[in-house]
Amino acid sequence: MNRKPIALQSKQRGKTMNNRLLTRAGAILAAAGCAFVFTACGSGGDDSAEESTSSEESAPEETTEEMTAAGEFGAACSAVPADGEGSFTGMADDPVATAASNNPVLSTLVTAVAGADLVDTLNSAEDVTVFAPTNDAFAKIPAADLEAVLADTETLTGILTYHVVGGRLAPEDLAGEHVTLQGGTLDVEGSGEEFTVNGEAAVVCGNVQTANATVYIIDTVLMPS
Repeated sequence: MNRKPIALQSKQRGKTMNNRLLTRAGAILAAAGCAFVFTACGSGGDDSAEESTSSEESAPEETTEEMTAAGEFGAACSAVPADGEGSFTGMADDPVATAASNNPVLSTLVTAVAGADLVDTLNSAEDVTVFAPTNDAFAKIPAADLEAVLADTETLTGILTYHVVGGRLAPEDLAGEHVTLQGGTLDVEGSGEEFTVNGEAAVVCGNVQTANATVYIIDTVLMPS
């Protein structure tokens, strides 16, 4: 009579142990699942950070040429005053004839413009490009010939207006054939910071801004054909 309750008690104890084992196994599996999830999330986060870093590193940087193109260029730019009305900053505030008159590099040109009575014409022009010969460029002309040209208003006017093109030409638009105010054409060749006009005059300081013009300072006086 006493054996049956003992057997029942053994079965109940076995079931209890099995339940405890199952519970522990479930907890272990759940913990492992969480660890896997967290590991996967952490790995995904690292990948995102690496992609972000890679994206930042591969972002295009502004090239030296692009930065230079936004301002003046050329070896002779160093001869322009660093400050004052004749500086690049000072010239940008004045119309082109006035701006040139404040720049000692262009004093002979200024004398010629005044002699041809073109100061008001150039100052009132809207959006032009001027190829401005330096003092040294005028010095290449024999003294007697230069004096004769300066004394002949009609000839002088033709020469000076041959140096002016309608529209403000940026360096990237400079190469090509351009019609001048004189009526003839100029042929500009080159790119970047190296340009020649009519195959004879080199741009020695370019992309100089004034209130109404873009100026390219050249080393030779251009003569219309």
